[in-house]
Amino acid sequence: MTLTTEDSLIIHKTKELCQTILDHPDFESMKRQIDAFMSDEEAKEQYQNLIERGEALNVKQQQGVRLTTEEIADFEQHREAVVNDPVAKGFLDAQQAMQKVQESVGQYVTKTFELGRVPQDEDLGSGSCGHGCGCH
Repeated sequence: MTLTTEDSLIIHKTKELCQTILDHPDFESMKRQIDAFMSDEEAKEQYQNLIERGEALNVKQQQGVRLTTEEIADFEQHREAVVNDPVAKGFLDAQQAMQKVQESVGQYVTKTFELGRVPQDEDLGSGSCGHGCGCH
C-alpha cells in the first residue's frame, strides 16, 4: 500500500476523522482549558517546576540514591499546588482526555493491521498485553 498523493482515500478518511475529533463537543472545552493554561505564566511555571523536580527525583532514584523525606515532601507540596490550581488542573485533565483519544485511535489502527479487519470492541478490551505475550 503506497500513499502517493494527498488525495488518496486513506488520507481523505484520516482528514474526516480529524474533523470528527474537532467537531466533538468536548474538543472545544479541552482546547479552552489548554489555551487558558498556555496564557497563564504562573500556572505554566508551577507545572514546569513540578516536572523538573519530578525528573530530578527520578534521576536520583535511577542512580540508586535514596530520596529524603524532605525531597519527597517538597515534591508532594508542589504537586498539590499544581493539582489545586484550577487552570493547571484543567490543562492536565484536557491533556489526559486528548491522550485517551490518541491512544484509542492508535489502538484501532494497530489492531486493524494486526487482525486484517476492523476490530470489534471485544478485540480491544481483551485485557491482555498484546499478541504473543503469553498471557491469553
